[in-house]
Amino acid sequence: MTGAGASKPAILVIGAGMAGASVAAQLAERAQVTVIERESQPGYHSTGRSAALFSEIYGGPVIRALSRASRGFLFDPPAGFADGPLVRPRGALYAAAQDATAHFDAWRSAPDVAAGTREISTAEARRLVPILAPGSAVRAALEPTAMDLEVHALHQGYLRLLRQRGGRVVVNAELTALQRRGAQWHASTAAGEFRADCIVNAAGAWADVVAALAGVAPIGLEPRRRTAVLIDAPTGVGPIDAWPIVIDAAEAFYFKPDAGRLLLSPADETPSPPCDAQPDEYDVALAIDRFERATGLAVGRVTHRWAGLRSFVPDRAPVAGFERDAPGFFWLAAQGGYGIQTAPALARCAAALLLGDELPADVRAAGITAAALERYRFPN
Repeated sequence: MTGAGASKPAILVIGAGMAGASVAAQLAERAQVTVIERESQPGYHSTGRSAALFSEIYGGPVIRALSRASRGFLFDPPAGFADGPLVRPRGALYAAAQDATAHFDAWRSAPDVAAGTREISTAEARRLVPILAPGSAVRAALEPTAMDLEVHALHQGYLRLLRQRGGRVVVNAELTALQRRGAQWHASTAAGEFRADCIVNAAGAWADVVAALAGVAPIGLEPRRRTAVLIDAPTGVGPIDAWPIVIDAAEAFYFKPDAGRLLLSPADETPSPPCDAQPDEYDVALAIDRFERATGLAVGRVTHRWAGLRSFVPDRAPVAGFERDAPGFFWLAAQGGYGIQTAPALARCAAALLLGDELPADVRAAGITAAALERYRFPN
């Protein structure tokens, strides 16, 4: 890897999931970029296990703003980026049982939520999703613009763009040591040694582990396990593919059509160390129980189960910015469960900050500032 004397800066991105791939593709126009990935393929962990929903009212204020700023790219990607659309119509139905109506009202009191949804009757909710039990939707709201995301196409599009711009991805390259020597970072991996002017820590649930290798203080990342299961479609209700995703207003579960089956999740957030997350039988049972209570149906067979890690910092917004005490060490972490739908805007933000540019105008117009992303906005 070319060092600091080159005409373009040498940047090493750690992690080839959605965060690493997207920022690397952005940077490769103006830098020499190498992405290292510990697994045998990019996107093995959280990126490959996402429920894949785009919603402009999902998450906190920073997430919503980043989602709005990502909409243009996701709905109208550059020519040649992907072989087909990155989004497909889905819709989201938010349902509240009687004990969750206060939560429902508080949620809909936010101006952007009120603008992006319309309250519907229990009867209309059951027309949209006939298996809903009446008591599970005494209040309901529909977000018609929520979309399914083609995660694989988005991820592969960024990796393709990275390579077209001269960047490269090295797999089976688990990081074992990371040191700053003079004006460069030296990274030791299972695939060899790398040198770079800047390091981008896009290691997902392992971001604090990478920081420790570099002698950098952690940001207090909290990986949390999220479980999902697939079940056969209910019989006697007709086609299910046009149903919206159903999200419990108290965030206790969700379910959605998935290739002719139903994907269920208990919306769990179980603390976990960084690992190859596996589903826990209790959480699988919880997903089934909450679905059965919401629908009155009995689940006969689970066809598949999996889990992924969603990593957060205390304010549940992403971290993107340089470490003050470690020159050339850049954080791109804590995307939580929102990393897919915010990737286009967050990647542009991170690339601008890395290269010393102002944040893109549309991102600033959406309400995002550099201060809202840096790790120093909250104490360690």
